[in-house]
Amino acid sequence: MTDHSPDHAALFSNVKVGAFEAPNRIFMAPLTRSRSEAKTGEQTGLHALYYAQRAGAGLIVSEATQISQEGQGYAWTPGIHTDAQVESWKPVTDAVHNAGGRIFCQLWHVGAISHPVFQPDGGQPVSASAWTPEGKAFVGDRLDDGPQVAFQEARALRTDEIPRLIEDYRHAARCAAEAGFDGVEVHCANNYLIDQFIRSETNDRTDDYGGSLDNRLRLMREVVDAVCEVLPAERVGVRLSPKGGPGGTEDANPGETYPAAARALSGKGLAYLHVIRPNSHTGGGDKDEGVKIVKAMREAFDGCFIANGNFEPDEAAQWVAEGHADAVTFGRLFLANPDLPTRIAQSGPYNDPDEDTFYGGGAEGYTDYPSLEKVEDPLPA
Repeated sequence: MTDHSPDHAALFSNVKVGAFEAPNRIFMAPLTRSRSEAKTGEQTGLHALYYAQRAGAGLIVSEATQISQEGQGYAWTPGIHTDAQVESWKPVTDAVHNAGGRIFCQLWHVGAISHPVFQPDGGQPVSASAWTPEGKAFVGDRLDDGPQVAFQEARALRTDEIPRLIEDYRHAARCAAEAGFDGVEVHCANNYLIDQFIRSETNDRTDDYGGSLDNRLRLMREVVDAVCEVLPAERVGVRLSPKGGPGGTEDANPGETYPAAARALSGKGLAYLHVIRPNSHTGGGDKDEGVKIVKAMREAFDGCFIANGNFEPDEAAQWVAEGHADAVTFGRLFLANPDLPTRIAQSGPYNDPDEDTFYGGGAEGYTDYPSLEKVEDPLPA
């Protein structure tokens, strides 16, 4: 794409992202849409069309995808740990590649942000330490009490369970490769399981995974290293968020913790680090403080740095032009504008997202947002 608004020119140069070169710096953020098969966590032909429509992104990061049954915390979300799930993702990755795109699978374990209805044999959700998140779990139609019910107490993972957890990440990475993904993103953000180990408020362990900051970062390092045993490091990204996320907890000193996490990921040859700045959609307190932390993380990490957090195109271009990020991921804008790079290139117009159709349902609010040019359904009727 060569004809673009001069205000957004910084977003339209190539950028090296690990093993490949992206044709633009307008990336698609992971977006949970809760449209997978309810009982199996498999994808459908609708997902193939949805992602193919958005293949103009420099990189697509898939919706958060659980690495195991234990890792699920929301109704109708996909998995990447069974043979059937792998087969269901193959038409999706094929559709993206046939449309000229690139797609990473976000590997997800929610930890305490779950409910026994999702857990094997109805057991307790697991976390770094025993605690009960604030808020409600989205269980869909699994309980008569309604689609949202109060979180229940999670139990602390035993030290002798952690090798099994790490193997679940290895297995999911193998499954993602078999499904045709170009790489994986290890989800260490938003107060989900790995972040529950990182945050001081959710980690009061006394073993090698708790106490000091170095110990609280241990699980993140070990999971990333394990995934890099399965895939080349240049096909592995990591997502972090210094603030925000469900459950109502924080880290006591995010300005120290998260730059240290970024530093711990340097030197591994990773494809990228993807960081969420605090914003109105994720919560997380003072935006200026959050931006300061994100910029410190940029300085601490030695590779491709991707920023996320309710960016508008003008601000995204400014961040790239000023060197605060190498690329920016867009969420709601990409949700409502399948051809977002084309629209940014000509400064709009932009479709407005319909919040009533964000989660659950079918094609409405999912594959029916208009593009400037029609994208054909990649699967036969």
